[in-house]
Order: sequence, then structure tokens, then C-alpha cells
Amino acid sequence: MFFLKELPSQQMVEGYTKQFSVKDPAAIQDALTMMRDASLLLRELESYFSEHSTSQLRFLVLIVIDREPQKQSLLASEIAERIDVSRPVMTRTLKSMLENKLITMEADSSDGRAKSIALSKSGKLFLKKILPGYYQVISSFMEGLK
Repeated sequence: MFFLKELPSQQMVEGYTKQFSVKDPAAIQDALTMMRDASLLLRELESYFSEHSTSQLRFLVLIVIDREPQKQSLLASEIAERIDVSRPVMTRTLKSMLENKLITMEADSSDGRAKSIALSKSGKLFLKKILPGYYQVISSFMEGLK
């Protein structure tokens, strides 16, 4: 995350870009602004998820499974690849989500060692409950940038 609340001045950025032969100081300034804004949005989303006793990772697991309408489930390895987290982190997350009855887990029919993960009824209801607020947080944040 990017926690710099006050960005460097344009003069400071231009000084560094001249020193390091960067051709477009405005692009650097734009990137710094974008990183700060993204960090602020992530903080707001983390707060929202915390209010609902969940985390961004757990939310992403639910979304990744839900966005596959042609499939009823995904392998744990497919979820980990789509979210880009390590397998140990994914394993712990899936275990806690299983304990909270947000997902179901079964041996995959084609490979008994692999685990097939699906949303449980509770998981579907939970996702349906938090999605409106999730989109409202993003919408309000983006309005504030205009």
C-alpha cells in the first residue's frame, strides 16, 4: 500500500526526474496521485469489510467463484491463481471460510487430491448482502475525486 498522504511538489518531482533523466515528470506525478488514491480507496474498502466481519481476500474468493456462471465450482489452485496469493495463504483462507460456512469443499471428481470449492447458500447470501455497500463505497470515493 501507498501511505504518503501529502504528495511531493511538482518542483520536487521535476528535480528528481532531471537528476535521473526521466523524460515525463507529469507521468510520475500522475502515477503518485493514482497510487495514493488507490491506497485511500483500499483503506475505505478494508474498513467496509471489517464492519462486515470479513476481509478483502475472503471477499475476493467469493467474487472469483461467483463470476464463473458456467461453472458451479473452482479448484482451490484456480482461485489462488486468479487472486495471486500463495497457496498457504489460500489454504488458510479457504479453511476459515469453510468453518464459517461461506463455501463448500469436495474432492474434485477428476483428481481426488484437488479440492473443488463452491459458494454455499450462506456464502451466496453474504455476497448478495455486501455487494451493494461495496459498490457504494467505490462510487462515493470516485465521486469525491471529481
